[in-house]
Amino acid sequence: MTQQIELFDIANPCVSVCTSNKKGYCFGCLRSRTERQLWLSMTNEQRREVLRLIAGRKQRIEQMRQLKGQQLGFDFEEVAEFGKLF
Repeated sequence: MTQQIELFDIANPCVSVCTSNKKGYCFGCLRSRTERQLWLSMTNEQRREVLRLIAGRKQRIEQMRQLKGQQLGFDFEEVAEFGKLF
């Protein structure tokens, strides 16, 4: 099997937010502490794996946001009608 030659380095996914949650995942790039610390020494194959993991994390976050919105059941575009109070 022939190995594909990389013409360009895989860009660092850092977006300069650099704030972590209590589990150590960055709010900006969604990488773990270890992934952030080892990025410069990783092979392109390892970097692609980290990017794949980030994509999965983004997808799970979006799914949780959608589920949370469904659970709340708020429709902010809808105008509520109130009856007479007295």
